[in-house]
Amino acid sequence: MSAPVLSIIILAAMFLLATVLPLNMGALAFVGAFLLGSLVLGMSTNDILANFPGGLFLTIVGVTYLFAIAQNNGTIDLLVRGAVKLVGSRVALIPWVMFAITAVITAVGALSPAAVAIIAPIALSFAGKYKISPLLMGMMVIHGAQAGGFSPIAVYGVTVNGIIAKTDLAFSPAALFLSSFIFNLVISLVLFVILGGRNLMSSKVGQFVEQAAEARMAVSVGAKAGTDVPFKGFGSGMYGPRDPAGDGVAATKERKDRIPQLVTIAGLIVLAVVALGFKMDVGFVSITIAIVLALVSPAAQKGAINKISWSTVLLICGMLTFVGVLEEAGTIEFVSSGVAGMGMPLLAALIICFIGAIVSAFASSTAILAALIPLAVPFLSTGEIGAVGVICALAVSATIVDVSPFSTNGALVLANAPEGVDKDRFYKKILGYSGIVIVAGPILAWLALVVPGWL
Repeated sequence: MSAPVLSIIILAAMFLLATVLPLNMGALAFVGAFLLGSLVLGMSTNDILANFPGGLFLTIVGVTYLFAIAQNNGTIDLLVRGAVKLVGSRVALIPWVMFAITAVITAVGALSPAAVAIIAPIALSFAGKYKISPLLMGMMVIHGAQAGGFSPIAVYGVTVNGIIAKTDLAFSPAALFLSSFIFNLVISLVLFVILGGRNLMSSKVGQFVEQAAEARMAVSVGAKAGTDVPFKGFGSGMYGPRDPAGDGVAATKERKDRIPQLVTIAGLIVLAVVALGFKMDVGFVSITIAIVLALVSPAAQKGAINKISWSTVLLICGMLTFVGVLEEAGTIEFVSSGVAGMGMPLLAALIICFIGAIVSAFASSTAILAALIPLAVPFLSTGEIGAVGVICALAVSATIVDVSPFSTNGALVLANAPEGVDKDRFYKKILGYSGIVIVAGPILAWLALVVPGWL
């Protein structure tokens, strides 16, 4: 059996094991890289480890560490309250606020499941209170997370851009971000219309800001009944320690908390400007800002290291190390030659998109991106079809299917179904919608992003 064929079998076995068993695919990938590299290809340990993506490791650790501190010091809550305050009493805007907040959170570096885990409980509690379709609200949150997921400083964006940067392909990180953002925005608009959004246009909610803060506090870790009361003033409804003597002590504490939050927002702006405008390394810049925030508010960084998504770090680094060994085995050239040999580039691009969508609906989207994009690069290097369009279509296809109840995002939405909602029925609705997305998503992405470049 040739090395390319054997390596494909190993890759398929890895995906199967990671899907059926609670195993991290990154750990499996390191084992696969070791076995394939040392036993089959005769590579030394140093040669195998030369494929370890050190820069990407630093970037993911840096941005998730920074986001963890931002979450700890209340900056995320501040953003939620600020956005909700802008909405006022207009119920129809609630789903769009949740879409926008989740998009912002992933765009500044949070992982998609982390953002959904934070916002989904809030969004679905609003859905239950104000008779908004739970399916609409849940899907708006997920599509919002995916809309911001390919920014140049987001984990998805960093992963794809990092892979492409090692090739000779002409590519645009801005095109990747905008294609995902616009695609998810359009889907959300369609959902809003179909799932009753127009009926919400005339609905109003009294004192919505205060109710939003109460909903947020209800799902906050550590919230205890009877120990917290709302502050008065900016961010009405913000919670803090009870102040029996009045609001003076509590207001003072709020002002002290506000300083780290404002510094965090300034830090995120600096990250975007320095990393994007001056092309400085995202990992080094984000860790630097995180350390500055830790110095400003030492208490906020407590536990932040533990909130770094180490499982994702292991997943991506393991997968890319294995991909490097695949390249050494000739697998990437073997697969790409087979795709190019079809003689129908448009059909080949559609097949790649479908593979990404179907597998990602049951497995990690990040792992799919890390595996499929390198396999597509040699095929794209022939110039028979536009690389930018195919990569953007593949990125969209592999991530929009995270609405599936078998993915982390879909499962989080299902788990936070509002009280009174039949979970079995809700599950069937999510499953039905995800089936439509798995079938229609790749076709639409292909039609919108690949075909125009071919014509």
